Amino acid sequence: MARRHRLLLENAQQLVLVCARGEEYLRRQDAGSLAVLRDASLVVGLDGCIKAVGQADVIRSQFSGATFERIIDCSGKCVLPGLVDAHTHPVWAGDRVHEFAMKLAGASYMEIHEAGGGIHFTVEHTRKATEEELFSTLKHRLERMLRTGSTLVECKSGYGLNLETELKMLRVIERAKQCMDIGISSTYCGAHSVPKGKTAAEATDDIVNNHLPKLKELKLTDEIHVNNIDVFCEKGVFDLESTRRILQAGKDIGLQINFHGDELHPMKSAELGAELGARAISHLEEVSDEGIKAMARAKCAAVLLPTTAYMLRLKQPQARKMLEEGVIVALGSDFNPNAYCFSMPMVMHLACVNMKMSMNEALAAATINAAYALGKSDTHGSIEMGKQGDLVIINSSRWEHLIYQFGGHEALISYVIVKGKVIYQNERRETMISY
Repeated sequence: MARRHRLLLENAQQLVLVCARGEEYLRRQDAGSLAVLRDASLVVGLDGCIKAVGQADVIRSQFSGATFERIIDCSGKCVLPGLVDAHTHPVWAGDRVHEFAMKLAGASYMEIHEAGGGIHFTVEHTRKATEEELFSTLKHRLERMLRTGSTLVECKSGYGLNLETELKMLRVIERAKQCMDIGISSTYCGAHSVPKGKTAAEATDDIVNNHLPKLKELKLTDEIHVNNIDVFCEKGVFDLESTRRILQAGKDIGLQINFHGDELHPMKSAELGAELGARAISHLEEVSDEGIKAMARAKCAAVLLPTTAYMLRLKQPQARKMLEEGVIVALGSDFNPNAYCFSMPMVMHLACVNMKMSMNEALAAATINAAYALGKSDTHGSIEMGKQGDLVIINSSRWEHLIYQFGGHEALISYVIVKGKVIYQNERRETMISY
């Protein structure tokens, strides 16, 4: 096979496919049983897609006459799909480290919010920031996420709350999409909070009558392409009917529904999302039993955020019950000023320890299921022929070390690869022993 290809990864101790039969998602017992090859190799073509996956000797024979732009010997190492972070808020200005001290002293999320902190503090600073300042910080944050193994990230607006600033944030995300290697799924989150001086009903009218028509116009002129619509459906923020109006209006202009629900109070957000055909709902700490059943029936993904429950000392989401009921469980970092975590390996560790997920379930949730939550599981989330060549190579003979070593990803990750190109190479990587 005398053809030129972009990348050969050969002799991996473990090649963690996650899926091997083209599954869109993994749930119930399938999420606990991942496809793994040993002593395996893979090839990524010049188009950035995976051309072959298999045993090392088979790939060696099949591609004996081929040439490659790069060959990486993965002996003693593991290869995994690029991680997918299904929920982040990475565009904002203003440092909120002082609020961490307030939380440690006992202040609740809503107490800080009502005192003018929280989202409104960040909104004030984000409105004042220039587009260039916001892009510079976004680029830095996305680069840090990439170094922890994330190759596809959902990015929300939501710290503008007026049309001008929301569009500024979405332009920044669009610019990152165009000039950075990391994959981005962009989300309009103008209903993240009720702006000061408006009622929830007035804010809802503004979004439905002004914000969303402008997004539709900018899509038609090829200026901004938004993928998802989000609302913070919560007591004291947007109630169920306001949430319904906004989400339906977003769906009507072609946006996927992917929203915050049942976080601090039971709102029946899960039932609403299932009814509207939502792709995903995030948080769900206060989801009802019927809501869980409805999400399972509707194949609506639950994006669980263990960092948030940990940092806000909330009740943990019912991951085990969701898995047993057949919900598609995904994970996200919820990176934002209130939950400052870039690392999906640390998110997976917290999911295992605090939400009682197995390591297999956590990896499925941070790869194929997170990709499904973004409508991207046909191209991302597993190592299969035809999918995008987004990969992570870790310096260990067992892939579970990526989760087991809490905070150990900096030494473990040797390479992060997007579309078959090495985007990050850890020059300080250590020679690992087997444990």
